[in-house]
Amino acid sequence: MAELKDKDEQYSVFLKYKESEKNTKKTVISTLKFVIISFLIALICACVSLIHRHFDEIQAYIMGLGNMKIAKFQEQSRPDLTPSKFNFKMLSRYQNILLLGVDNNGPNTLPFSGVRSDTIIILSVDIHGKSVNAISIPRDSKVYLADEHGVQKINAAYAIGGIELTKKTIEETFGIKIHNYVIINTQGVVKLIDALGGIPIHIDQNMKYNDYSAKLKINLPKGDYVLNGQEAEEYLRFRKDSLGDIGRVHRQQKFVKALIEKIKSPDALKKIPEALKIAGLYSRTDLNLYQMSQYAAIAREIDLNKVEFMMLPGAPNKKGIISYWILDFDKTQQVINRLIYRKKYNPEKNEISVGILFSKDKEPQAYEIREQLKTLNYDVNCIGKSNQIEKSEIMGFNTEITKDIVKQMQRDVSDISRLKYVHNPVRTYCNTSDIVIMLKGEEESI
Repeated sequence: MAELKDKDEQYSVFLKYKESEKNTKKTVISTLKFVIISFLIALICACVSLIHRHFDEIQAYIMGLGNMKIAKFQEQSRPDLTPSKFNFKMLSRYQNILLLGVDNNGPNTLPFSGVRSDTIIILSVDIHGKSVNAISIPRDSKVYLADEHGVQKINAAYAIGGIELTKKTIEETFGIKIHNYVIINTQGVVKLIDALGGIPIHIDQNMKYNDYSAKLKINLPKGDYVLNGQEAEEYLRFRKDSLGDIGRVHRQQKFVKALIEKIKSPDALKKIPEALKIAGLYSRTDLNLYQMSQYAAIAREIDLNKVEFMMLPGAPNKKGIISYWILDFDKTQQVINRLIYRKKYNPEKNEISVGILFSKDKEPQAYEIREQLKTLNYDVNCIGKSNQIEKSEIMGFNTEITKDIVKQMQRDVSDISRLKYVHNPVRTYCNTSDIVIMLKGEEESI
């Protein structure tokens, strides 16, 4: 697929594309980006965990209410309303939940009014296939806002028209139906983590940075921690490493995994009621009890390690003092097709191009991995030494590369079996490789 070299030209194409689509269809303060993601997913996990543990009691209660209503009309013959499984019907196979993290305007202001959305995630649940995928929409994405609000950053939609304008803008821009939403205010993040008793995590680099806009002084040395709410916010806000936003994605995914493990631990059960109380104060949703019960039933069959998470591809661009994220709509459509509609890409091994970058002490291992890959018929088209490697990992640049494809490669080559896989929406290494294996120091586990 040819890349557009000039970002202004790329955006011009985007504008023409949207205008053409509109004529055809006629319808359709802070730098915080990833802090809220953890809380949003934790909220869903907490609800699911609680309902999962008390599924039979909730089901019996709901069925009891149903029996009481039916009894008023059918005193003679009341049907048996105790099915073996909860059977609330979803209208569509793919249920898309919009997760929004919004900031606040300070004390004595409404927590969910007139604020921008700092985090925008579409959580897609396949009801039949029992799988969950997540797409992150960069808040600076330059789009047409619905209802004739013009070209702006997508995060302005919530400040202008709340959840309805945000939903409509996403639906018209990406062709994705939003079935439900969850909105969370940033103040709840710190309170939730404190309520859970902190999150155990290993910090693999020294983090020192003053975030003046957020009034945060970040100073977290490398080591093992149980992060309290304030420390977790600092850990997730930090962005002064060579990977920028990609580094934050790495930390966010690592943190979410640790958070889910915490929620699943036996000692977390007694803390879940307090967590749900906080969620009630700092969140808004249109999910009802029936829907949450259905998702809880589905969650029983979902392997959280198989959840795929991608940020919409594009490139940064600055107009004056305003910074935008210019979406690559061809690649964005590939992401939507794969994560929302589950259209799988199943290439032969010789169709997968692999790059290998290594630090000085990893050169012998790098060339050994290359020979193994070539023997297995993978196309190794890039190998070299680099001083820019921060950790050992596998980085994917092709939006059609799935976790399953990477897992197969890891099964084929034991030396990379424990490396973490991360999708990078901005190509920075080995320009013609679909996947790049990064080797530095001791390999880290997934």
